[in-house]
Amino acid sequence: MSEQERYNNREISEELIASIDLFSWQQEFFRVSPDNRRVAYGVKKQNKWAVVVNTKEGRQYDSILKKTPLFSPDGKQVVYGAAFNNKWFMVVNGREEKHYDDIVKDIPVFSPDSKLLAYEAREGNKWFVVIDGKEGKRYDSIGRGPIVFSPDGRRYAYGARDGLQWFVVVDGIEGKRYEDIGYDTVVFSPDGRRVAYEVLQGKNWLVVIDGNEEKAYEGLGTPPVFSPDSGRIAYVAISGDKQFVVVDGKEGKGYDGIVQDSPVFSPDSKQLVYGAISGDKWFMVVDGNETQHESIGTTIAFSPDSSRLAYGAAMGGRWFVVENGKHGKQYDGILRGTPVFSPDSKRILYGAVTGDKWFMIVDGKEEGPYDNVGPAAIFSPDGRHVAYEAQKGDKWFMVVDGEEGKKYDSIISSQGANIAFDSQNTLQYAAARDTNIYSVREKVAAK
Repeated sequence: MSEQERYNNREISEELIASIDLFSWQQEFFRVSPDNRRVAYGVKKQNKWAVVVNTKEGRQYDSILKKTPLFSPDGKQVVYGAAFNNKWFMVVNGREEKHYDDIVKDIPVFSPDSKLLAYEAREGNKWFVVIDGKEGKRYDSIGRGPIVFSPDGRRYAYGARDGLQWFVVVDGIEGKRYEDIGYDTVVFSPDGRRVAYEVLQGKNWLVVIDGNEEKAYEGLGTPPVFSPDSGRIAYVAISGDKQFVVVDGKEGKGYDGIVQDSPVFSPDSKQLVYGAISGDKWFMVVDGNETQHESIGTTIAFSPDSSRLAYGAAMGGRWFVVENGKHGKQYDGILRGTPVFSPDSKRILYGAVTGDKWFMIVDGKEEGPYDNVGPAAIFSPDGRHVAYEAQKGDKWFMVVDGEEGKKYDSIISSQGANIAFDSQNTLQYAAARDTNIYSVREKVAAK
């Protein structure tokens, strides 16, 4: 049953979806569906485990698999691993799948379209992948990262080992065998047609793109990155004491290090940006052109139309946002995950801290101060509304267009929860008060 009320020109609808028994629940097993309408969590009673979905408690088992339960991307399915009588199995929407000797070295994975579920299982001393209930070929090991689906959900890939040799299996077809595979480096291009991964050949590492081997290096950095149009690819390579970015097979300048979460392509795929460090000097490198800073942050943001570039940088121990070369106001720090551009590319927001007070800067204007701000900061689809989570005292609330919302003990923005506008003027999120979990919808006044 939903309860509605008005609060600061917002129509708020709360639906109680769960009441947590703190004596039996296990916090590390708590998950929220992406649409914020369901929760699932593990409970332990007299050495037996069960999973509760909203208010319905499932069957008791000897154990529950770590990192589960999990919801599908559309929020309609929930899966968790369970053990009973020394056998492991997946429970999907309350239904037990086939029992195995063991399951899952990494987490189970839903395809992006939520149609398929994939996980690893073992019978005897052989491991194999189970996709949509169908068992794949047996190997000595499955691993080096979770099973990966293409963005359209039609293709899949995973690492496997026979004897001492590792290889990548793409759509059931085994690739060339190597000494090892880079952990969590298998990636599909945005259009799903291309696949790349890192391998160890002899003493050197190299990137394999669509079955073709790139140049070998002493080491590789972050996994390969495809451009949004799927036509370009970049990765970090290591030679001696230098690191550099390789773009479409061409090596860039060597640095002492490449910043985490780099490189980044612009949405139109024409620009490539990454952070780098040499000695005590930090650089933002845009298509090979350097801009020097005292330090730089790890969040690099392009506007959707690729015309604006923004990131955090420091000078004299103070941090600011650089947008298209222009420095903003200085603070003690910039919130990780920001800056963020609006979908129409016209607006920008970021979080910043001075002393023990946090601010959200929206189009250059400060909002706050707050005791804290959360990681979620978003625009509505039309770019007219901005929303973020903030804290004053011991209460959290959503701020929309500068106005504070209803107070809760916490706004849930992790464990699968997704703070989002599901229409131009409707914000949805999950929140907690005492031991109750609510699915909240806020209708915001049109601008």
